[in-house]
Amino acid sequence: MDVPVYNTSGEQTGSMQIDESVLGDRVRIDLLKQAVVMWRSNQRQGSARTKSRGMVTGSTRKLYRQKGTGNARMGSSRTVIRRGGGVAFAKGGQNFRKEMPKKMRRLARNSALLAKLQSSSVAIVDPLDITEPKTKVLNKALRLLGADQGCVLALGSPSEAIYKSARNIPRTEIRQVHELNAYEILRRRKLLFTKPAFEAVVANPKTYRVASEAEA
Repeated sequence: MDVPVYNTSGEQTGSMQIDESVLGDRVRIDLLKQAVVMWRSNQRQGSARTKSRGMVTGSTRKLYRQKGTGNARMGSSRTVIRRGGGVAFAKGGQNFRKEMPKKMRRLARNSALLAKLQSSSVAIVDPLDITEPKTKVLNKALRLLGADQGCVLALGSPSEAIYKSARNIPRTEIRQVHELNAYEILRRRKLLFTKPAFEAVVANPKTYRVASEAEA
């Protein structure tokens, strides 16, 4: 499968190849859904809490005697049917965390990348020479590459200049290539790689680590 290589002016300067077999040959839809559900669940704080009648402030004394008042019988002021009382079936902090085995996470990530490749939503940017933070420069390059409606840019090594250039661009995320997961690959319309980042995917489809990191 050929992946086009563009410069920052939006001109195609060549292409690179990747074998579909290293990405699992086919897109596993069920596994992708499981990975996306897991990622989104793990972002939930689970901090919402409500107080039961035993947690709210107030006396436990019976409000008035059981009989002879003409009113319905009533217990304490903390009962769930009174204003200021507790909540029936109150909930504490919930843990929404889900887990997936490492092999499944890696296979889901490869399926997500393969899906993007099959939809022609992947491109390689070479060279991407941004030595100082310039949002205007990076924004123009993304527009020429057709990635201004949302993209993930995968880098082979950290670049403070690129991070700072992209932080004010809407729907644009910068990641090191080994940090990519299935959800982040699928989340944006376009997936961009620098040449070293894409070489890391081809060389190490399990870890997406660049050669120097893989040897370390």
